[in-house]
Amino acid sequence: MMNGLIRQLSDIVNNYGLPQDFVVQASFYVLAGLACAFAFGVVAMRNIFHCAVSLALCLFCIAGVYLFLNAEFLAVVQVIIYVGAIVTLFLFAIMLTSNIKDRSIRQANSQALVSAVVAAAILSFFIYIIMGNPWKIPASGTAAHAGPGLNDIGRALMSSYALPFEFISLILLAALVGAIVIGKVKK
Repeated sequence: MMNGLIRQLSDIVNNYGLPQDFVVQASFYVLAGLACAFAFGVVAMRNIFHCAVSLALCLFCIAGVYLFLNAEFLAVVQVIIYVGAIVTLFLFAIMLTSNIKDRSIRQANSQALVSAVVAAAILSFFIYIIMGNPWKIPASGTAAHAGPGLNDIGRALMSSYALPFEFISLILLAALVGAIVIGKVKK
């Protein structure tokens, strides 16, 4: 099924005479733009449930950007941990919180001007750092140094890092049991 879809997309690209690099670059920019739009939705929407859904979509788009950057492990971790666990936890917390839509709770922030000034200062600092950095671009004939692959990370997690990996799972299990005990309604 997937090979057929990829083959059809490849045929469409070839029929219209679009260069392959153009399609890849356009797809990357579309995903990055969608990630920015959903990130803006996280901070701009008034409904907190819609904010959480927008956060999940933003994280999915960022996982797609990781795939374009050949960081498959980060993309998988992004989807499993952040979208699958963290955003799901946010959604459960939102749904279990009583009176979250109460009219007596103030919905506006009175510090919008201060936060806009701080955000502009941070943005200008980041732009200064990015523009002042002499980016080292490898020569066209050499390949960039690649880090460990997905197989290497999987082998390391299941061999030399198996004990810390299992210890973290026990901590997460304890946190889950604690959340159930705290969230239990007392009669």
